[in-house]
Amino acid sequence: MRAVLRFLPLPCLLLALWLLLNDSLSAGNLVLGAAIALVLSLLAPGLRPVRASLSHPLTAVRLVWHVAVDITRSNVAVSRRILQGDKANAAPGFLDIPLRMHDPHGLAALSCIITYTPGTVWAGLDERTHVLTLHVLDLQDREAWTRTIQDRYEAPLMEIFE
Repeated sequence: MRAVLRFLPLPCLLLALWLLLNDSLSAGNLVLGAAIALVLSLLAPGLRPVRASLSHPLTAVRLVWHVAVDITRSNVAVSRRILQGDKANAAPGFLDIPLRMHDPHGLAALSCIITYTPGTVWAGLDERTHVLTLHVLDLQDREAWTRTIQDRYEAPLMEIFE
């Protein structure tokens, strides 16, 4: 019974998405959507050899809040820079940040956080040395960026996933 309850969210989500995208609750769409959702849900575990487990949900909620605040602040800062035409004072650049995290789910989450934040782009990760290359639109203070990535994002992600 527990396995069924753990299995159900993905096919239900896929079916709901199918029905939403097709904008129809017809019997044909229900049957076809259910069949596609079940097949994809049965095939999905083979694509994810490493399973993730959320060990500290409160830390995850705090991290989501920090990310939302940071994305909002960054949107305002980048918008202001664009609207004011303040391109002369911009100092774009690349920054190398050593990471301690090795969990693939944590690294994926970190890459999403960085890339979703306007003004920053995950440019690469050296798998041998675990050094993240980050591109920043306005790279004024390298130490501040390093502290932000390591303390504000990487540390909570390590607590959650490792």
